[in-house]
Amino acid sequence: MMMLEELRQKDAEFRSRLEQVGDFLKIGEKEEELAALEAKMNAPEFWNDKDAAQETIGAATGCRNIILPYRKMQESLDDFATALELAAEDEAFVAEADALIEPLSKDLDKLEIVSFLSGRFDRNNFYLTIHAGAGGTESCDWASMLFRMYRRYAERRNWKEELIDYQPGDEAGIRSVTLHIMGDFAYGYCKGENGVHRLVRISPFDSNARRHTSFCSVDVFPELNDDIDIEINEADLRVDTYRSSGAGGQHVNTTDSAVRITHLPTGIVVSCQNERSQHKNRATAMKMLKARLFELEERKRREAAAALRGEQMENGWGSQIRSYVLQPYQMVKDLRTDVETSDTSGVLDGDIDRFIEAYLKWQ
Repeated sequence: MMMLEELRQKDAEFRSRLEQVGDFLKIGEKEEELAALEAKMNAPEFWNDKDAAQETIGAATGCRNIILPYRKMQESLDDFATALELAAEDEAFVAEADALIEPLSKDLDKLEIVSFLSGRFDRNNFYLTIHAGAGGTESCDWASMLFRMYRRYAERRNWKEELIDYQPGDEAGIRSVTLHIMGDFAYGYCKGENGVHRLVRISPFDSNARRHTSFCSVDVFPELNDDIDIEINEADLRVDTYRSSGAGGQHVNTTDSAVRITHLPTGIVVSCQNERSQHKNRATAMKMLKARLFELEERKRREAAAALRGEQMENGWGSQIRSYVLQPYQMVKDLRTDVETSDTSGVLDGDIDRFIEAYLKWQ
């Protein structure tokens, strides 16, 4: 247990860290922005333009998601200061003040994580694509497990999701799937999930109960803002249409409405089948293609800059980032940060915050 003077030092440390976070997040400006948005929302003609209204509501929610945790942390530190005042008068309260240190530290760590999300697109929504690697049914089943893991993670964060494309495996699982995930700072949190994920387990599809290793690649790329214009030559595209194959409504498996676009110079392939019309699916696929091409160019620039500085860059395309071992022991380990846990069931149920936060700090 800490002594009273040590607790006071902790209080000063926490307040200094919170002030730095507040400066980075520009809390004062966010509160002014929120006040302006709320005034706009209270106007009688607010719902005349539904699209603009939804955009305003989303912007206001984004402001609140930054302001409220910050103000809540300030209140917690004020409660801690009150506990220190009581402890100064009666030593019996020192233990009570000491018990507040750990939860305060954890809450402040989470708040500081947001201040790491300063990239150009960190606040954006994003697309997540999972591709099963070589290995047939084994890899397809592993892809379905990752698909569930990321959906559960999005659910834990109260993010919205939209299924864009779904290609089932021949016998079980998923060959490839694309999700559109929407939430404040969604891309910032998940950008480090890009890479190859490796699974080691006793195969449920092997009658001899042998241990198998499976691989899946995960691609994460941000949804671009409307002010970013990417020019694409139509001659560089191969457009294929096919029947939707995933779970869906009446349009599934009835018309060739699904669209797959291949960008021939880069080999990038995007697909969409969630809309009823081929025209809408093509529009969504083109939006995804532009995002993929922009992300590719950004990655090339980062690698070129790192090469000039003499840094050793990881191979972002196809690099193995995490191992999930279910047999002969239980362990999930991130190969970049060395963070590991034996709670494999929790991880596969979407509890991946420890890996995401460690990556953001490591980066």
